[in-house]
Amino acid sequence: MAVASRLAVTRVSPADGARPAAAAGRRSGLAVVRLPPTDSRGRRRRRGGAVAASPPTEEVVQMTEPLTKEDLVAYLVSGCKPKENWRIGTEHEKFGFEVDTLRPIKYDQIRDILNGLAERFDWEKIMEGNIVIGLKQGKQSISLEPGGQFELSGAPLETLHQTCAEVNSHLYQVKAVGEEMGIGFLGLGFQPKWALSDIPIMPKGRYKIMRNYMPKVGTLGLDMMFRTCTVQVNLDFSSEQDMIRKFRAGLALQPIATAIFANSPFKEGKPNGFLSLRSHIWTDTDNNRAGMLPFVFDNSFGFEQYVDYALDVPMYFVYRNNKYIDCTGMSFRDFMQGKLRQAPGELPTLNDWENHLTTIFPEVRLKRYLEMRGADGGPWRRLCALPAFWVGLLYDEESLQSILDMTFDWTQEEREMLRHKVPLTGLKTPFRDGYVRDLAEEVLKLAKNGLERRGYKEVGFLREVDEVVRTGVTPAERLLHLYETKWQRNVDHVFEHLLY
Repeated sequence: MAVASRLAVTRVSPADGARPAAAAGRRSGLAVVRLPPTDSRGRRRRRGGAVAASPPTEEVVQMTEPLTKEDLVAYLVSGCKPKENWRIGTEHEKFGFEVDTLRPIKYDQIRDILNGLAERFDWEKIMEGNIVIGLKQGKQSISLEPGGQFELSGAPLETLHQTCAEVNSHLYQVKAVGEEMGIGFLGLGFQPKWALSDIPIMPKGRYKIMRNYMPKVGTLGLDMMFRTCTVQVNLDFSSEQDMIRKFRAGLALQPIATAIFANSPFKEGKPNGFLSLRSHIWTDTDNNRAGMLPFVFDNSFGFEQYVDYALDVPMYFVYRNNKYIDCTGMSFRDFMQGKLRQAPGELPTLNDWENHLTTIFPEVRLKRYLEMRGADGGPWRRLCALPAFWVGLLYDEESLQSILDMTFDWTQEEREMLRHKVPLTGLKTPFRDGYVRDLAEEVLKLAKNGLERRGYKEVGFLREVDEVVRTGVTPAERLLHLYETKWQRNVDHVFEHLLY
């Protein structure tokens, strides 16, 4: 699909900070301001002292004529880039806790950690009003999830060696500041000990809107917000066809990644019945914005079809005059027609579109790059293994084609079955004449071969998951065994076992 954009947009993906992509034309009556750079999740970065909160104000793009659907499609198309410019973006969340009490850390403690990191390691503060809500440094940023989960959104990097070095540097810094305050960080997919009522709420405007809305659309949304941690990998594409192939491969294999990295078996001090409770939680968070996106496998799928989907996903908010306006229940399509009840006559900018795309939560998400979203949080070696898994599969043409061939005849019902059963039974989930473990063995071999062909000596990063796939025993099952034996059914030991 050739799209002649009528906007001059900035190409931003995990692969480049802010490389302008010239538009094919410019519409009269439309003022376009070049957007400042973003991190690997598309969040704006500004230079100088403290920076404004993300999302940014409406001043970035001033519209004198309404956006069209063509403009929204062109925004996604602008992410296409040649293979030599592909990069790897990783994001990982972790639970902060008081070492003495194991209790979740409160905002005041998190603020002190952020200030400590800023002072000692030269990070720049991100402010929402007079409250520090994150940090940025170059193309990296640190942000807070709703329950205080501490997230690094990494820079777009060329090799897995760089990615793992970035993870190690971040964990060293966080540990150096946290230890002096009696604070540790836990690599797990779900809060193992504390109830929802024990989790502090972060003072970010958008989270108040989400907190009020979640119980209206699912039973597990608040657990998702306050008690889960994930690891995510962001990858580039060269064209619409390349995006489609990677999107389909990523969706089909997301349950395999969920199984290999399953690491959330505890809830409120005891086993919760799942190997990946975090993954299960997404099945009843908000099905208007989550799931396996069956339309991606339609012959008609492309950038335009994803835009059609996103236009009808209910909005959370718009950001105007440094305030979040609750727009829950309205669609971006309504917004484009000036029909938001909460902001009558207000029309969206590309900034609003970018923000809206971050409030959609399928297993694979399309922005100006693709996000693989199926894995639980875990210890540092696994933080390096997950990007290795996806890079080996999706950045090597031969491995990618093998995956597409392998999954070509999987039905929608089979993909949904894997999505729902893997969180319970992991690699032991039956599939056709075998088990998910059999699939994982084949997929892991393809990932290793893909990494070998890249030529960066990156295969070693998959060593962490070799035993998981060989034995069929997930990280969660290892934790459950420790719980029943060495730990004598006391989940407190997991805080030491998986301490960063």
